[in-house]
Amino acid sequence: MTKSDLTAKLAELCPYMTIRNADKIISIVVDSITSSLKNGARIELRGFGSFCIRERKSMEGRNPRTGEKVAINKKYVPFFKAGKPLKEMVNSSSPPNAETNS
Repeated sequence: MTKSDLTAKLAELCPYMTIRNADKIISIVVDSITSSLKNGARIELRGFGSFCIRERKSMEGRNPRTGEKVAINKKYVPFFKAGKPLKEMVNSSSPPNAETNS
């Protein structure tokens, strides 16, 4: 599902809302999650899951083309952990269609 799919679904579920307003709401939510993660905060959406930042330690890698050793610096990456209700809902449904990921 893409952001535009989500916007269309929100506008469909709320007939009083325009697609433009639905897009604005989704953008605000995504921007809020992004800025909170940037500031090191943990975000928890009950029944859905939680977002946090994890640290990846520096390591030595290899350039796949030349085989030369390359230093990879320490970095922080976003991490999502699905909540129990989401896991149960996904596992209780029929297997996903292999042709689409939405």
